[in-house]
Amino acid sequence: MSEALARVPALAAQHLLLALAALLLALALALPLGLLAARRRRLGAAVLGFASLVQTIPSLALLALFYPALLWLSALVGGGIPALGFLPALLALTLYALLPIVRNLVTGLAGIDRALLTAADGIGMTAAQKLRWVEAPLVLPVAMAGVRTAAVWTIGAATLSTTVGQPSLGDLIFAGLQTQAWTLVVAGCVGAAALALAVDSLLGFAERAAGQRQWRRMAAALALLVAAGAAASAPLWRGGGGERAVVVGAKNFSEQYILARLIGARLERAGYSVTYRDGLGSAVAFGAVASGAVDVYVDYAGTLWTGTMTRRDTPPRARLVAELARWTERSRGVTLLGALGFENAYAFAMRGADARARGIASLDDLVAAAPGLRLGADLEFLDRPEWAAIRAAYPLRFAAATPYSPTFMYRALASGRADVISAFSSDGRIAAEHLTVLSDPRGAIPSYDAVLLLAPIRRGDARFRAALAPLVGRIPVAAMRTANYLVDRDADKKSPEEAAAWLADKVGLTE
Repeated sequence: MSEALARVPALAAQHLLLALAALLLALALALPLGLLAARRRRLGAAVLGFASLVQTIPSLALLALFYPALLWLSALVGGGIPALGFLPALLALTLYALLPIVRNLVTGLAGIDRALLTAADGIGMTAAQKLRWVEAPLVLPVAMAGVRTAAVWTIGAATLSTTVGQPSLGDLIFAGLQTQAWTLVVAGCVGAAALALAVDSLLGFAERAAGQRQWRRMAAALALLVAAGAAASAPLWRGGGGERAVVVGAKNFSEQYILARLIGARLERAGYSVTYRDGLGSAVAFGAVASGAVDVYVDYAGTLWTGTMTRRDTPPRARLVAELARWTERSRGVTLLGALGFENAYAFAMRGADARARGIASLDDLVAAAPGLRLGADLEFLDRPEWAAIRAAYPLRFAAATPYSPTFMYRALASGRADVISAFSSDGRIAAEHLTVLSDPRGAIPSYDAVLLLAPIRRGDARFRAALAPLVGRIPVAAMRTANYLVDRDADKKSPEEAAAWLADKVGLTE
């Protein structure tokens, strides 16, 4: 727990900065929109309808949608617009915060006694004077209640910004869920809850002060909140000199966390300062390294071949990696430094006893039995081109297909909620849980060599490449399986950092 808590302050600062920035931008948009909506009924219906529509979109989906939108916009204007990290998270959270602010503002303005407004008109007040001296003081307590609601929603939704490469307390939650390190989950949840409660308390104090016309107390509470945001942004404006930290990316499962720490340890020994961006989706991760938002990460040849390159053929492993390296360099400027030495392919797996009892040893055998079986897949698999290729080669029709995070996918198989899973060939749980991996006699599944990808800005960095070159061809699948199982097992669980250190020692990379 102490290690988990040590990571909270830095992530909480970035989490708070993102949430407050989104809240301030939402206020800047919501105040004029709310005033117009209160004065023009048709416009008000459209504004509230749009804000309500945004709320119907799950926050995770809203975050994800800004990634392709910003990519398209950046291409349209010739580049320069970051599609990952702070900007997409800021825009998504801003939209998410609009509804409670606009709705409360409109409700508050509509609830003002018309006699007061008539009296203001009667003494010759202009529209601006009436807004400043009559409407604003009366509506402020109601509007502040909307701001409080928006603040709590925004801080909660900001945990999901991890998925688009923006550090937040969600880093701890996602990593903890995938590696079953529940102390990380608790630390992330408690940190986010504490932030939400603290911000809500300050805004609540300001709301009560506004209701009592105690403007100095209200201003003091808001100033304290602004000061907290300024303190959270300190890393952005403090000490601009020196080499920027190297960013090591990772997707959202144990093997990726381990390899990221292995890479980070080697770069630190070479003199670099290292930070991590965990929990990235496949498309997001490749876009991040191509744009330079991530300096290095490990991907899988088959994932890039079918997803990014949209290839449907399945050439031999060596040729696939060679063609992939040429394509990444030519099309995106990304350097494929080399394959690490092991393959982590999709591999359909069943409980060993169940597979033997049903006489299933291959995907061909599975076809006839599939209508009576339930498939458990990782979160991406059912929407990936590999699944379409497998169904084209094998007419599989399962009774049900349910996506799970990788950790819970294996638990679903063990508990009987799933009969077949889209396992990973380098996963140590296959042997530990006595699973049977079904063969692919028609060769529908491409090879998935783990490959090391470098951002364009690192192409000419000889020191950087020299630090990572010893990883190429060095990691056998047996060692990777054991390292993965060190993190994934229930008893005597190791952290990704500990598993990375074990792996480095095992393959002779500690000299």
